[in-house]
Amino acid sequence: MNKKEVCWFSGGVSSFIAAYLRRDTIDEIFYIDIDDQHPDTMRFLHDCEKALGKKITILRNDKFKTVEEVIRKTRYVNGPQGARCTLELKKQVRQEWEKQQDGEMVYVWGYDGTEKHRADRLQQTMPEYEHIFPLLDENLTKEEVHGMLLRLGIKRPAMYEMGYRNNNCIGCVKGGMGYWNKIRKDFPEVFEERARLEREIGNSCIKGVFLDELEPGRGRIDDEVMEECGIMCEIAYDKTTE
Repeated sequence: MNKKEVCWFSGGVSSFIAAYLRRDTIDEIFYIDIDDQHPDTMRFLHDCEKALGKKITILRNDKFKTVEEVIRKTRYVNGPQGARCTLELKKQVRQEWEKQQDGEMVYVWGYDGTEKHRADRLQQTMPEYEHIFPLLDENLTKEEVHGMLLRLGIKRPAMYEMGYRNNNCIGCVKGGMGYWNKIRKDFPEVFEERARLEREIGNSCIKGVFLDELEPGRGRIDDEVMEECGIMCEIAYDKTTE
């Protein structure tokens, strides 16, 4: 049975460097796009394609285009069962692709040298696939990964340059108080739209606090952990629904 080596590119630096380290053996690279992503993500994606010498195939959900559409339809923002937008916009798209495949899958992931526990959890959650962790194997830190990107002459996605820890969509519902207060300043229209949507459906992004009640000085983004929107978000959802 044939094996296919696949990288799920998140739009972030780590997943690109993981793909770059495996560029000679990877068969396909996929990126799942949504309208909420910062527009500079596509510039970054095309720069990555040039460095890899490979095309990154873009997949999209046929039913939903935005986080707002998912929240309004499902009446769910974020909670113990994870973020519904990740399930609808990311996980289901990947699963639909997998249903159409024959043969064995080998997945390449961008976990770094500090994330062995996350890699172990992924392998436990998705034992039907073989998994490769190039950054973890080389014991590379996030700082070293970003340094590699710099040496390759590729500019980081705009969200990193603005001080965000990852390149999730603008107004990620998994963000904490510090994150949302930064969104309030950098993208006020997104903050206001999310705040109105929270009241409309009666659920909030931050547990116990609606955005229109959030005091501007609360939270510190540097102290908050928010993973890239991708497989780890999917795993969190899986674990709470078993």
